[in-house]
Amino acid sequence: MPVTHAVGRLTVIALEDAAGPFFMPRAEAFPDATAEQWAAADAADPAAVTAEGEWWLRFRSYAVRAGDGPVTLVDAGIGPAGSLASDWAPVPGRLPEELAAAGIEPADVETIVLTHLHNDHMGWAVPRDSPFPSARVVVSRADVELYEANRERAGQFDLLIAPLRAQGRLQELDGDLALAPGIRVVATPGHTPGHQSVLVEDGSDSLLVAGDMLVHAIQLLHPELAYASDIDPELARATRQRTLKEVTAVAVSHLGEAFRNVGA
Repeated sequence: MPVTHAVGRLTVIALEDAAGPFFMPRAEAFPDATAEQWAAADAADPAAVTAEGEWWLRFRSYAVRAGDGPVTLVDAGIGPAGSLASDWAPVPGRLPEELAAAGIEPADVETIVLTHLHNDHMGWAVPRDSPFPSARVVVSRADVELYEANRERAGQFDLLIAPLRAQGRLQELDGDLALAPGIRVVATPGHTPGHQSVLVEDGSDSLLVAGDMLVHAIQLLHPELAYASDIDPELARATRQRTLKEVTAVAVSHLGEAFRNVGA
């Protein structure tokens, strides 16, 4: 069964689409990390490293709902065989089966928030492959503009954005947005120009579904460390350092554990 985390009356459900090794050595992904920092990170999240020292990624989406109400899905995984992520990520993903195991029907998914448009986060939202034909899809305008400008080199615009626009299901944001009581999209730029996360709150309880604002436990311990895949490393660092001071728990796509207390 998928792992869950309660935030007051809201439930956040971790849905693992797939797992597999990263496509570059982790020392290249975090070139400034020291041996001591790696040792501490491996102790904090041992499921993220193989016996050979590879970085082992989970590819997760998160479902947020109150009771048996409508579902907000945060990110949409790597998708099926033939998806844009298939040239590096372990396809096919199993998100539809994970949803079923969590008792969620595709029709329950009212909104899909894409934290960013990298191809391992949007696979099951692509209309040709999606089991959610009626869900609105919330994206950042800055990321849309990035992929529109580079549409000849990446397929996100033509496969995802253009069809969703044509269907009237695309919602483009320039900042924060309250989606439902206790569920809010917040801007966390740097990994991509328009990277966004989802803050789940009820009273004094809160959890940030962080997307790729951070991607490894080493950044929980040392948020100053740059990640090679961040488009704007300085902005990503500032966002990470600021945000981790403001939240008490995070849900992260690629960590070995689905939910982590900040500072743990």
